[in-house]
Amino acid sequence: MTGMPVPKATQKRQVTTIIILLLLWDVGGVIIKYSVLEERDSGSFVANLAKDVRLGLGELAARGARILSKGNKQYLELEQKSGNVFLKEKLDREELCGDTDPCIVHFQVLLKNPVQFIQGELQLQDINDHAPEFLENEIVLKISESSHPGTAFPLKIAQDLDVGCNTVQNYTISTNFHFHLFTRNHSDGRKYPELVLDKELDREEQPELRLTLTALDGGSPPKTGTSQVLILVLDINDNAPEFAQQLYEVQVPENSLVGSLVITVSARDLDAGTYGELSYSFFQSSNQVIQAFELNTVTGDILLKKQLDFEEIRSYHMEIEASDGGGLSGKCTVAIEVTDVNDNAPELTVSLLISDIPENTPDTVVAIFGISDPDAGDNGKMMCSIQEHLPFLLKLTVGNFYTLVTEGALDREIKAQYNITITVTDMGTPRLKTEHNITVLVSDVNDNAPAFTQASYTLRVRENNSPALHIGTVSATDTDAGANAQVTYSLLPPADPHVPLASLVSINADNGHLFALRSLDYEALRAFEFRVGAADRGSPPLSSQALVRVLVEDDNDNAPFVLYPLQNTSAPCTELLPRAAEPGYLVTKVVAVDGDAGQNAWLSYQLLKATEPGLFGVWAHNGEVRTARPLSERDAARHRLLVLVKDNGEPPLSASVTLHVLLVDGFSQPHLPPPEAEAEAEAAAAAPADPLTVYLVVALASVSSLFLFSVLVFVAVRLCGRGGAARAGRCSVPEGPFPGHLVDVSGTGTLSHSYQYQVCLSGGTGTSEFKFLKPVVPSFLSEGTGTDSEENSNFGNHFEFN
Repeated sequence: MTGMPVPKATQKRQVTTIIILLLLWDVGGVIIKYSVLEERDSGSFVANLAKDVRLGLGELAARGARILSKGNKQYLELEQKSGNVFLKEKLDREELCGDTDPCIVHFQVLLKNPVQFIQGELQLQDINDHAPEFLENEIVLKISESSHPGTAFPLKIAQDLDVGCNTVQNYTISTNFHFHLFTRNHSDGRKYPELVLDKELDREEQPELRLTLTALDGGSPPKTGTSQVLILVLDINDNAPEFAQQLYEVQVPENSLVGSLVITVSARDLDAGTYGELSYSFFQSSNQVIQAFELNTVTGDILLKKQLDFEEIRSYHMEIEASDGGGLSGKCTVAIEVTDVNDNAPELTVSLLISDIPENTPDTVVAIFGISDPDAGDNGKMMCSIQEHLPFLLKLTVGNFYTLVTEGALDREIKAQYNITITVTDMGTPRLKTEHNITVLVSDVNDNAPAFTQASYTLRVRENNSPALHIGTVSATDTDAGANAQVTYSLLPPADPHVPLASLVSINADNGHLFALRSLDYEALRAFEFRVGAADRGSPPLSSQALVRVLVEDDNDNAPFVLYPLQNTSAPCTELLPRAAEPGYLVTKVVAVDGDAGQNAWLSYQLLKATEPGLFGVWAHNGEVRTARPLSERDAARHRLLVLVKDNGEPPLSASVTLHVLLVDGFSQPHLPPPEAEAEAEAAAAAPADPLTVYLVVALASVSSLFLFSVLVFVAVRLCGRGGAARAGRCSVPEGPFPGHLVDVSGTGTLSHSYQYQVCLSGGTGTSEFKFLKPVVPSFLSEGTGTDSEENSNFGNHFEFN
C-alpha cells in the first residue's frame, strides 16, 4: 500500500498489516496506514482508498468522501471517481518531523450520509537528501605530551538531518602515525568519533598535528562531511577538571524570557596557574541545543538564547566540557525539561460547511469541524459550545470532531439568517478560547403569496395626455426569497366588458408601472377602474389582486364660448342707453359658457377697450355691463366696447365680444322718481306759476316738440326706405330654455333656465332697429328692478373699469 517500491521485507510487513486491518474493519477499530517516500512530486499516487475501505466507487462519491488533515494544511487529496489518493504537494520529512523517527502524518476520512470517520496515518520515509555537517570547520584538541598510548579523546559529532540509515553511520581520520579513530554509540543512538593515541607525543619534536575528520552517512552512495582537527601538544598537566555534579537537571517554563539564566555548571581543577584556569564549552551538542542556549565560557552560566516552545521540543540534553590551561578536560551532562504553560489557544478546523439550509427540514447537518490544542495536560483539554436559544445542537462524533445540526425545522420568514459562534475553551490557567463564526442562510420555500402595498390604488391623469404616459405604479411584495419572491404583474379582465381596458392602459410585468396607451378625454371618460394581479415565480405560483381606480382630471382645453351677444353675424345688435341713466345702470349682460369643469370653467369678465374709457364697467363675475358715471351731453352718441371672457385654467383661455351702445334721449325712464319728489312736484303745480317760469317752460316744450317731430320724420323715412332690408335682417328668437350643460347656477354669467333673449340685427350701417331683452316670465321686470337697486349698492366692490 505504498506509493513507491519498497524492500521485500517491508512489503511482507505491509501485507500482513493490511490483512490485520481488513480483519479489524468490521469491528470498527481500523486505522488505515500508508507510507510514501518524502520529496515525491505533487500528484503522486499513494493508494486506492475505495479498495481499502471496501466501498464501491459509486458509494464513495455518493457519500461525499473527503480526506481531512489536522489544521488547515491538506497533504492528501482524493479522486472520488476512482478512489485513488494522491499527494497534494511535495512533502519534506525534515520540515514536518525534524529528527523524529518515524515521521507520521495523521489524517481522517470523512463519509457523509451517514456521517462516519475513518482514522488514517501516512508515514513519510526518509531519503538521503542531506549530507553530514560539522558545526565547526576546525576542532582544536589539546593533548599533553605525557599522555599514554591507548588514551581516548572524544571528538565533536557531525549533524545530519536525515534519520535511520541515512544519518551519520561512521567516522574516519586521515592517515597519521599517532592516532586511530573509533566510532562509538551514544545512549540515544547517535554515533560519535573517538580519537585513540597509538604513539606518544613529543612537543619538542612536533608541537601540533593537523588531521582531517570525515563523517559518512548510510546512504547509497554515502554522503560525507569533513572538519579539520588541530592537535596541540602541551606540557605535563597533572590534574584534570572535575564537575561538582555529573548530571544537572532543571525545569524551564516555555515562556521564559530570552537571556534568562537556566542553570550554572561548576567545575574545579587542583592545579595552579594556567593549568587551573577553566573554560566551559558545549561538547558534542546538537544543533537544537546550540540554537536554543548559550554558555558563558568563564562562569559556566547557561542562558536562554531563544524562546522555547513546549509543543516543538519538550526536553534538551547536552554535555558541557570544562578545559584547563593544560589541555585536560572534564565533562558533565545537563538535562533541561521544558514545562508547558497555557500559551496556545485551541484551534478549530471546519471540515464541512453547508451554509444554505432549506426551511422546514429538521435534523440537517450544518457543519463538521475538529478542534485541537497543542498544549499538554489541562492546558490541552477543551470544551466546545454555541450560543443559547438557537435552533442548533452540537454533537460529538469521534475524537475531537463535532457535528453541528439543526434542532428542528427552520422558518425563513421568521428568521432568514443565523450567525452561530462556536466557542472552544481550554481548561488551562488562564483559560484561552477560540471563536469561529458561521453564517447559516435559510433557503426559501414558496409558501407566501405576493401582497400589494395597498388594497386599492387611485390614480389621477390629466386629460390630453401623451400616449405611453406613466400614470402610476402598483407594488406588491413577497416575503419569500429568490424566484419565489420575484413578482410578475398583469392586467385582469375587466368586470365590465364595455370598458376597452386593453386600449386604455398597459402594465410593465416586471415593475408594476402603469401606462396610458392613448390620450384621454375628460369630457368623454371621467373615470374607470380595473384589477391588477401579482403572481410570484415559485412552483406552484401564488398570486393576489388589487383594485386600481383611474380618475381623469380636466385640462383647460376648451375656451369660453359667448352665447350673448352673438358674434360673427351680418347685423350685430346695438344696445340703447338713455342719457339720463345714473351710475350703475345695467346696459346689457355678456353670457358665456365653458365646456371644461371645475376651476377651468370659472369665468371672469374684463373690459379691454372702450370708445370712452371710464364711462362703462364690466361686472367681473357675471358679465353685467353698467355705467360707471353719469352721462353728459359731451359724451359721444355711439360707443364700442370690447369685453374679454377668460376662464381660470392654467394657462387661461379666453374669448372676446364686441358690444355697440347708442346713447338716446328720453327713450325710457330708467328710474321712477321717489315719493318725496312727486310730493314736491304736486306742491309746485298747485302754487301760482311765476310768469318767467311759464315762458321758459313754453319755450322748452316748443323746442322739444320740434326736435321730437324731426326725429320721428327722419326715422319714418329711413324705415320706409329700408323696410325690405329690415325684414331680411330681423333676428331670430331662440325658443325654449338653453341646454342643461350651458346652464350656470353660480351667477358666473351663463344663462338661467328662466330666461330667453331676443336679439335684433340691423340690416345696414345707417340706422338700426332695436328690441330690448325681455323675460319669459312676466314678473321679471319687478324682480329686475329690485335686483338692479341691490346691485347698484354693491357697484363699487365688483365693477371693473377700462
